[in-house]
Amino acid sequence: MNRDDGVQTVDAAPEFPAPLHVAGPDGPWEPVREVLESGRPVLVHTTWGEWLTAALLDPELRLVLGRERQRYLHTPTPAGRFRFAVSRMVMRYTAAAVLQVPPRSLDLAHSPGGRPRLRGLGEELDVSLAHTDDLILVGVSATGPVGVDVEPLSRPVSFELLRDHVCTPEEGEALAVLPEAERALRLLNLWTLKEAYTKALGHGLRRRFATIAFGRDERGRTVLTGDEPGDWDFATHVVQGRYLASVAHHRAPRAAGAPLPDPGAPDWHPAPPTGPGNPDHHAAPSAGGAPGPGPESPGAR
Repeated sequence: MNRDDGVQTVDAAPEFPAPLHVAGPDGPWEPVREVLESGRPVLVHTTWGEWLTAALLDPELRLVLGRERQRYLHTPTPAGRFRFAVSRMVMRYTAAAVLQVPPRSLDLAHSPGGRPRLRGLGEELDVSLAHTDDLILVGVSATGPVGVDVEPLSRPVSFELLRDHVCTPEEGEALAVLPEAERALRLLNLWTLKEAYTKALGHGLRRRFATIAFGRDERGRTVLTGDEPGDWDFATHVVQGRYLASVAHHRAPRAAGAPLPDPGAPDWHPAPPTGPGNPDHHAAPSAGGAPGPGPESPGAR
């Protein structure tokens, strides 16, 4: 593992730099621009607490939220509203820093599958958002679709309950022989990789994770073994010592926000509903059952 700025790289293709920590709207943003200008996707991590004061005091919050302001106003709890506002601020500020434009000038919309996308200014960029507990992770790419996902390392997961939901038969057999602690970590890693991949595809959770197969290449790096591998790169990092963050990137520029071709239509199913009364709900893997919708499924965070 390589350690940098509170990040341990567990597995990554050479194209992937480690996530960069940005403590607030004032940056630092130059390293973010440098990564993207080098032709690689950039990942930014922060916490909602670090950005909360700036969000509360921002006189342009209404403009920064744009068309998402109604979702912000209808989020039922103050904590939920603050988290929603901060996560959207981080995503907009990251894209704005890359483009070197004011955040309020960006128009953030969503594809039918729930994938965030920039309309008009910045539409050449692909963006992805994930958050859990107090961590926020944003991915931005100018070289093809990107998807990110993050979960707490302490998240309790039940292999018996989640095996058929998350794993292919081969993955399930490989995990079954591992010690319990290692098996739980590998299962959580598979979950975050598969959610990041489906978010990069632009299809949310309509794809059954058990139909997506991952393996290792001769260098020990994560690769697709089921769908056509194409020009996909994957990475997993431990962020702030407490969170497992995965990213998927497809090196094939396309119209921003447009979904990639359906790699397995017969295996798809409708995305499940979000949590009751909470448009920002994200039910992560737990010992009690299958994971719920991710941040880019319709109506979710």
